[in-house]
Parts: sequence; structure tokens; C-alpha cells
Amino acid sequence: MSGRLRHRQAANAAGKIEENVNERILSECHALYADPKNGLVKAAAALGLPLLAPRKKISIMLMGNHSAGKSSFINWYVGEHIQRTGVAIETQGFTFVTSGRRRESLTGNATLHLYQHFQKLEEITGVSDYLSTEISTSREKRFGLVTFIDTPGLVDGDMKYEFDVERALLWLGDQVDLVFVFFDPMGQALCKRTLNIVERLSEENGEKMRFYLSKADEAGDESDRQRVMMQIVQELCKRPGLNKCGFDMPTIYIPDPAKPSRCLNQIDGVCTTIEKTIDQSVQSSLNHLERDCDIIAESSERRLREDSYQTTLNRKTWIKHFLFGCLGYLLPLCFLASFVIGCFSDDSLTDMAGPDIAHALRVYTEVVSVLWGWLAQDSYLWGVFVILGSSGLFLLLARFYSRTEPTLSRRQKRNLRETHAYIQEVVKPRKVELYDLYLRQCILDYDIS
Repeated sequence: MSGRLRHRQAANAAGKIEENVNERILSECHALYADPKNGLVKAAAALGLPLLAPRKKISIMLMGNHSAGKSSFINWYVGEHIQRTGVAIETQGFTFVTSGRRRESLTGNATLHLYQHFQKLEEITGVSDYLSTEISTSREKRFGLVTFIDTPGLVDGDMKYEFDVERALLWLGDQVDLVFVFFDPMGQALCKRTLNIVERLSEENGEKMRFYLSKADEAGDESDRQRVMMQIVQELCKRPGLNKCGFDMPTIYIPDPAKPSRCLNQIDGVCTTIEKTIDQSVQSSLNHLERDCDIIAESSERRLREDSYQTTLNRKTWIKHFLFGCLGYLLPLCFLASFVIGCFSDDSLTDMAGPDIAHALRVYTEVVSVLWGWLAQDSYLWGVFVILGSSGLFLLLARFYSRTEPTLSRRQKRNLRETHAYIQEVVKPRKVELYDLYLRQCILDYDIS
């Protein structure tokens, strides 16, 4: 007996170590993304890349018919009476149950502000008034890494909700990591509203869904439970989206030492499913961190290369613009200047410009005179048109080459280089350290077991 107790204590201690390590890894991964100064989300936004910070916890949505035991399971897992339970419809909205530094209850707007990933939920008319958050200080099991979403109990008939409950459940099903569907064996398990939503959820999120026969200890003897399960499974398998081989539905109930039962209780398997999902979330966060680092680093390098190439093209374009512009303006001015210079005598030109410059100007006017003399006397007008036409063509070419593409400013280039250096020198080495921490934890678990 003492050996079994020691083994259980060692297992609990290992679980706490694993929870602390996983919580640290997920928290640091989130911080690397969400840091307002050097976070990956900010760096990606500067590059026009959509990026969301990973969550610090996994999220689990519990759904099912009215009085299926969803709230009771949350209370049991948390180890605290947070959610009201009973035969009446106690949960009429969506309640987020999470861990925190102190016991607190938040309203709808505060809930949406707290959970950035679920803000689009407010687009469903009326649902904002039926959102709440319960924060607990409990550290039971792996609650520090889990956010439960308790959903309204589903019933058939004339029951009306103040919002589109089906749309809300389907949207949340796309966002959460797991969907627990609880079937109550006491006459409500085959609720059509529940089955319809489950079928639609499974079309896109079948891998997230887990089915449980809750309150199994209240379903009579073993034959009664088997009959109830057969009815539920047969009804589910009639649905095209749920007709799959190896359909699994463990029997679970809240253990009560005062009410011992011989019914097989697989509620520990639910905890194992949660633990595996947490491990997968840690690995996924680390893998996404590496992938996003590569994407941002490559995008930064590519943006800098493209900017350097575009700067070179702009420089060539500007040189062409300058040359054609000079030709466009200077060509008619040169011929006009030769005629103006020819109007001055040698002595006057020498007095104004000096002997050397005057000699150069005279040579220039003689060259223009020779070129102009090649034209027949009746072709002078055509010569003027050719000069003006050539000038206009050069000016058009200068205008065409005046268009350059925008390039990065010095500050933008500096920020890109700093981002690239930060990812290579800080984020990636930290990711390697976190991965080593995770692997050492796995080795520790293996040694203990």
C-alpha cells in the first residue's frame, strides 16, 4: 500500500513539473510573439504578414443536451464549485472558465477583451450579453493550461435562445482545440438539436471531437448502459458526417466516495486526452515559432534585396532622365547660342569672356555654321523643325524616365536589419532552449515511469 502511495505521489510530482514546464514554454512562446517592442506579430505586421500570437492555454468546448453534466465535469476537474449544476437549465450562455491569480467573475465585454482570439464572437447578434468568465486560483490537474468553455444546454421543442446558439457553437468549434460532447443517458441523449450541431461540427472539426456517455452511474445496470450506448451510437451513425468505423464513447461520471459504483469510470481518460492535447499544443507552438521565424527572416531579406535592386533601377532611370532632359533643353539652346555669339565681334567677345573662352566659343560657332551650311537655303525652316522635334522627343523620353518606384527609407531598412538580427540572434536560440527544456521534461517523465 505504501509503495502504491509513493508511486502516486511521484506521478503527481512529475505532473506538476510537466505542467510548470509546459506553462513556461507556452507563456514564453506567447511573449516572443506579443512583445510590443520586438514581438513577431509587430515584425510580421511591418512586412504585411498576418500573424497571431499562440495561446498560452488550450481551449476546450463542452457541449451537449440539457443536464448532461458539462458544468459538473468542469467543477470536478477544477476542484472547485464554479459552475452551477442541477436539473434546471443553469447555463444559458457561454462561460469561459480559466485559471488566474485571484477568484473573479467577468462580464461579456470583459470576456471579449480578455480573449482576443474569440472577439469575432460578438458579430453574432445578442451573444455578447450572454458571455461571462470565471477565473479560479485552482491548480488542480492541468487546469493552469486549460480554458473550458461551458455552453448552453441544448433541448428540443419550443425552447428559444436569445442568440443564434447553433452559429455560435459552430464558430467556437473552429477556434477551440477540443470539443467534448456529453450525452446524458437519462432520456435527453438523442436530442435532435444536439445531434444536428454535432453532425455539422464534425464536417470540419471531426478530429477535435470526443464523445462521452456522462452520468453513466445513473444509467442502471451494465445491460441498461449498453442499451443506451447502442441507441446513441446507432443514431449517430445514421448521420452521414458521423458514420465512421471504430466509434468510441467512453462511460464517465463524477466519482463520489459516498456513492460507490461498479460502473466502469473512464473519466481519467478524459484527463489523459487533455494532457496529450497540451503536449501537442506545446510542440505545435514551438514548431510554429520556428516556421514563423523563418518566414519573417526570409521576408526581411527578400524585402532588403528587392529594395536594393529597385534602388539600382531607380538610379539608372534617373540617369536616363537627366541625360534626355539635358539633351532636350540644350539642343535648341546650343544652336540659338551660336547665332547669338556670332552677333558679337572678336574684340567684344574677347573683352567679355577672355581670350581662351572667346577662342573656344568661336570654334563652336564655326562648327555650327558648317553644319547649318550643309542645308540648302530653302531648308532652314526644316532644320528648325528637326531641332525642335528632336528636343521635344528628348523631353518626352526624360518625362517617361522620370517615374521611379518607391523604396524603403533609411529607418525602414534599419528596422528590417534589426528585425532579422533579433530573430537570428535572440528568438531562434531561445526556441532551441525551449525545445531542449521540453525534451528534458519528456526524458524525466520516461525515467519516472
